[in-house]
Amino acid sequence: MDDMQFGTRDKRGNWAPNEPLEIAPFWLGKWNKMGRWIIAYLWPHNTIFMAVTVAYWYFVLPDWDVMRTFSWGWILWIHVVNSAGVFLFFGSVELIYYVKRKQGTRFKYNHKFPSENPSDIFWFKSQNIDNFLRSFLITLPIWTLIEVFTLWCFANGFSNAIDPSEHWLWLAVLILLAPAIHEVHFYCGHWLIHQPPLYKWIHSIHHNSINPSPWSSLSMHPVEGAFFISEMMWHLLLPSAPFVAMFQLTSTAYGAIVGHIGFDKLELTEGQAMDSHAYTHYLHHKYFEVNYGGDGLIPLDKWFGTWHDGTKEADEQMKERFRKKKERLARKAGNGATPAE
Repeated sequence: MDDMQFGTRDKRGNWAPNEPLEIAPFWLGKWNKMGRWIIAYLWPHNTIFMAVTVAYWYFVLPDWDVMRTFSWGWILWIHVVNSAGVFLFFGSVELIYYVKRKQGTRFKYNHKFPSENPSDIFWFKSQNIDNFLRSFLITLPIWTLIEVFTLWCFANGFSNAIDPSEHWLWLAVLILLAPAIHEVHFYCGHWLIHQPPLYKWIHSIHHNSINPSPWSSLSMHPVEGAFFISEMMWHLLLPSAPFVAMFQLTSTAYGAIVGHIGFDKLELTEGQAMDSHAYTHYLHHKYFEVNYGGDGLIPLDKWFGTWHDGTKEADEQMKERFRKKKERLARKAGNGATPAE
């Protein structure tokens, strides 16, 4: 597949799509685009995450009587499944597109691969090893602990759980709204850890991976990892059900790969490719102070002036915002240097 049909390359070989990013069309009154948007909303990502949730529900989670009590047996079982799932899911994408390089740099935003850039900021000077170890030694155990605690709360009645047989319509709506809950939760926490000194202490670890790959997805400081995974706990407060909480978790934890694939399209067969929807978050890794949230389902970035759609116009708006911020900081520093004022 010729990637130049869909985008352009700069002098360094970095690829960018021709079409600018757009927030959800219902915010713009573009009702003619709703059909295409709904299909992309459901397929393939949310369909995959629903399938993962169903697999957990029927084949992984113990009986609720078992989960009423903390015990090493079922906790370690869930942790093994979480770790194996990430290893297989993230690892297969890493193997095919980053190790074997099935499609080379076609549709790749940054033409370089992380393995080509050893750096002292990473453990063992390797982004891949660093990201892999941080994911499995830090974020995955935190994921399991929060998941286990949430399930224990449901099992013991410490929630606002409602009966699915009586409230199936509301729960179906809540499942559809799970990505919206994610965008609000993620934007608020993500914006917060970009503020000093939290960025230096916490979020800088994740942003060491300027050129992210699948293993970058869950490479986080423990505080960031805990906030990220804690999203499922909203369903202890909302009138919800354990299945919906599990969908919130799987779409968040497994869905972390979506923004870190590094390719705009993944070629599956000759002439067929799947849209990754990775560009929004890739731009965040590239520019740091844009696109704190998601793809514009709840367009908080648009409303607060941090939206970047990948165009040159957005570049200029971003630079102007940075310039004004620098001036404000300079004025503030100047005022602080003259106490008599």
